[in-house]
Amino acid sequence: MTKKANSENDDLTSLPGVGAATAKKLKAAKLTSIAMVAKATPSKLQKAGLSVAIAGNVLKAAKAATSVKKAATASKDKAKSAAKKVAEKTKDSAKKATAASQKATQKVINKSQKVAEDVVEKTKSTTSLKTKKEDDRKGDTIKVPRSVKDMPWFKKR
Repeated sequence: MTKKANSENDDLTSLPGVGAATAKKLKAAKLTSIAMVAKATPSKLQKAGLSVAIAGNVLKAAKAATSVKKAATASKDKAKSAAKKVAEKTKDSAKKATAASQKATQKVINKSQKVAEDVVEKTKSTTSLKTKKEDDRKGDTIKVPRSVKDMPWFKKR
């Protein structure tokens, strides 16, 4: 037998009451998967060579296995969509946080720029160290003597 055939037999043999011989009978009746067995009628299983009691048990087990598989698939799909929603929310939150951060940064930059401009304006409006007023600084008007004879105390004598 090929690997595919073995996997099909293993699939059917996972049902309670189905051994290798029963799996061969089901396969001969073209019931190669648990889903196909679950959809079959009890009379079809009996035509495949199963007794009434075994056909009923196999049918119940196949339907239970199919419903479990459907539930597992449904929960897998729900988990996948929930994960997708969480990823989208996270992405949106990250975008909002980035925008808020950029806005705050721009606000700080603008405030810093305004403070710098205010400082520049204040320094422009204040007088420089060299003043024109004679009362503030007299250093420009004082004559520095070149010799002792030019000094005021020397002339008085």
